[in-house]
Amino acid sequence: MNKEVLDTIITLVTTAFGLVAALAWNEAIQALFAALLPQSGDLAAKFLYAVVVTIIVVLIIIRLGRLAKRFGDEKEEN
Repeated sequence: MNKEVLDTIITLVTTAFGLVAALAWNEAIQALFAALLPQSGDLAAKFLYAVVVTIIVVLIIIRLGRLAKRFGDEKEEN
């Protein structure tokens, strides 16, 4: 098996495990919203959930991008 095939398999398996973890978190966060907002309508709760999760994800992605840039800049200096 050549290195390119092995790298691709490792990437696919890693991505699959990430998806499983994301789905588990998705269920947990949805259950939390259902517990915190039992009186709100199902549709309204789903939209609120989507908006909150989107904001959190965007903030995390921005932070990760800054972190990656900082580490990239430090590598170039060395």
